[in-house]
Amino acid sequence: MAAKQQHNGQQTQQQGGKQASQEAQLRMGQRGRIIQSPDTVRRMPIALPDEVRLQNAQGLNQILADTIMLYNMYKKHHWQVSGHTFYQLHLLFDKHAAEQLELVDLIAERIQLLGGVAVGMPHDVAERTIIERPPAGVEEVPVMIDRLLEAHEQILRECRELADKADENHDQGTNDLLVSDVIRTNELQVWFVGEHVVDSPAVIANDGTGQNGTR
Repeated sequence: MAAKQQHNGQQTQQQGGKQASQEAQLRMGQRGRIIQSPDTVRRMPIALPDEVRLQNAQGLNQILADTIMLYNMYKKHHWQVSGHTFYQLHLLFDKHAAEQLELVDLIAERIQLLGGVAVGMPHDVAERTIIERPPAGVEEVPVMIDRLLEAHEQILRECRELADKADENHDQGTNDLLVSDVIRTNELQVWFVGEHVVDSPAVIANDGTGQNGTR
């Protein structure tokens, strides 16, 4: 009986191949304690006081949550936009979404560099963001654009306030990120999106006489 079991074991090993050592095996199902809470900063030797790093990391987390929200709004509208401006807005919204996603990474990395904890999970973003949540259904294009412009303005307002604070407390890195990347990107996107809700004549010019281009 023992010989038969040994033979079956050898046969199974030959069929399945040799097993790797225990040290090479994946360790699954692991959970542990939280080693840093979101309202703290860990020591980082970057010549900035703890209170400055904490204040700026918290401010950046608000901007991060709102930027993630704006990114998702752009993707939503990219998929759902319709009408005679579909092609250009479909492409523009996707381009802007990609640019916002780059900002998400830059902001999150700055938070971590300051010793903070970058917000990342959808439910945390939903709890923290102060940008109005759009409905699940499809809205008209002017409403989509209006929501995007309001979100941009909110983020720009937050960025200008934090950039001033970062300048005052000598956190030049945070100030540079906000001014050179976040503010300039959002301002440019406001321009490109906002021009789509200018009620300008597309075919017949308004000459002020009431004739509107007729002869």
